[in-house]
Amino acid sequence: MASLKQLAAKTREGVGKGAARAVRKEGRVPAVIYGAGQPPIAISLEYKETNKLIYAGHFLTTVFEIDVDGKKVRAIPRDYQLDRVRDFPIHVDFLRLAEGSTVRVEIPVHITGQETSPGLKGGGSLNLVRHAVELIVLADAIPESITVDVSKSRIGDSIHISSITLPAGARIPAGGEKDLTLVTITGTAKEEA
Repeated sequence: MASLKQLAAKTREGVGKGAARAVRKEGRVPAVIYGAGQPPIAISLEYKETNKLIYAGHFLTTVFEIDVDGKKVRAIPRDYQLDRVRDFPIHVDFLRLAEGSTVRVEIPVHITGQETSPGLKGGGSLNLVRHAVELIVLADAIPESITVDVSKSRIGDSIHISSITLPAGARIPAGGEKDLTLVTITGTAKEEA
């Protein structure tokens, strides 16, 4: 499960392009915290720490306790923008989390059992159809990944989300495809014949 990380922030006075440029000149990243029926808070984050968090991975599935000038706010990043040329962060959006709230997040798919899979041992190829799956989960229990075991898979097999045990409290969003294909084992025409 995802852990709660600490993040320090300062409130910022202005909003808009000019204010955001001024914040960036100070070596900080403009950001906003919104949601949970409360007014948005314009903040700024330390550049080096923000850049490190984004590129470390799992940024959009990590719950942060943001210290905004002494007041703690629980939030999850919903989006971030990078400079088009140099790929450094220029803005972050955070969604404020109320107690017991659920969030819609993309959870990465991890594969196990490749070493013992009869299909892969027989010359087949593993095709990861979905690198991540969108799920609705409790904000306090965001899973690190979904694990797919291919140890018994043969050439021509496909593994769907319906055959995977989802983490406790996780569900597929309404209107989402109910039986997503996650992994297939394929082979050449000669092997399949």
